Amino acid sequence: MQNLLKNLPVSLPTKLKETVRLRAVGLLKIPVLFFLSPSVVELDDYRCVVKIPLTRRAKNHLGSMYFGALAAGADCAGGLIAWKLGDEFAAQGRKVSLVFKDFQAEFLKRAEGDVLFTCDEGQTIRRFVEQVAVSGQRENLPVHVTATVPSKFGDEPVARFTLTLSLKSSAKSAAETHAS
Repeated sequence: MQNLLKNLPVSLPTKLKETVRLRAVGLLKIPVLFFLSPSVVELDDYRCVVKIPLTRRAKNHLGSMYFGALAAGADCAGGLIAWKLGDEFAAQGRKVSLVFKDFQAEFLKRAEGDVLFTCDEGQTIRRFVEQVAVSGQRENLPVHVTATVPSKFGDEPVARFTLTLSLKSSAKSAAETHAS
């Protein structure tokens, strides 16, 4: 199944391809992601934007987005860039494992509409993944995600998250490979 996901038709738009991959991982490994139906709105070397619709599945008793759904959206936006880069490094024989070490949240307003989760730290994450791929050591990087509800508040944040991305490379470093 994983090879199937990596080989989705090239003609698919990036947003659709990445949404299919994200939901497939949800279906197979992280059911809550599948349950919440996240969509990749934007994913490039600089930025990741993930949308979670405010549906009955994502609501709390007040009619706003449940904090667990907000946490899942922050997880996706903060991790997809590293996941995509990890796939690039895996193709070169350098596997990078990804996990979040900790999570901080600041809830500013009730999220009473579809929520966009945005991480603008793509270049920082790229340099970090490259560093980890070479060092082979577990290293940590705080990643910031902002949640907005454009239909209600425009670009004004409803929540801010800091997740510590913890990566480790299990392959030989470039220096070890050349020394062999």
